[in-house]
Amino acid sequence: MSNIRVLVVDDERGFLNSLCRNLNAHNIDTVYTESASEALIIAKDLKPDIILTDVHLKDMDGFTLCKIIKNNQETNSLPVIIMSGKDIEEDDILKGYEKGADDYIIKPFSVKVLIAKINAVIRRYSRNENKTNIIKKMGIEINPESRVVKKKGKIINLTRKEFDLLILLISKPDKVFTINEILEIVWGYDPALYNDPHTVEVHISSLRKKLGTDFEDRIKNVVGIGYKFEKDLKTY
Repeated sequence: MSNIRVLVVDDERGFLNSLCRNLNAHNIDTVYTESASEALIIAKDLKPDIILTDVHLKDMDGFTLCKIIKNNQETNSLPVIIMSGKDIEEDDILKGYEKGADDYIIKPFSVKVLIAKINAVIRRYSRNENKTNIIKKMGIEINPESRVVKKKGKIINLTRKEFDLLILLISKPDKVFTINEILEIVWGYDPALYNDPHTVEVHISSLRKKLGTDFEDRIKNVVGIGYKFEKDLKTY
């Protein structure tokens, strides 16, 4: 795959230069920085095809950088691969995925393996883009790929979890989701280990406020069970 632009973020100058040279030699364009803060600016301005970031950076760790990229509406469609030569245990890799990473690679690595990972992630995103369907229900327009929600043409700024929660509820109107189901599907929690309804309550409250009076009444609390998105408002 050619004509790929990669943003590389690593504060080890020798490794950074070597990696960029190797990627360039394989017809992959690179933009690089040693700063996570600068990487956020570059990501917003240039919209690279993929971001490679090391875990250990001077101004912000790579996990946090990945989380910010994935939670920002301007950059959340950009794939991220985390690199590390120190954080190589299973828990470290799982943490990377929890922060939204699309893949994780341990240093030292073969450039050919890295390129294979880059191509695989980009192909996966390309397939998703081709399948993207705009969801239009009850006056709300949702773009799952860009994670943008509009109401009457106006963008509603939702957090990542608020967006996932809305998608879950609106995708199956009138279905009651239990607290445990919501925590498992949206948060990835094991209900046997964590089932605090307050987490869901806080996000439901925020989502209602952001959707406005036309829609907040549609998100119903089914007492003692959970929540549902009511397709047809009932009057009593």
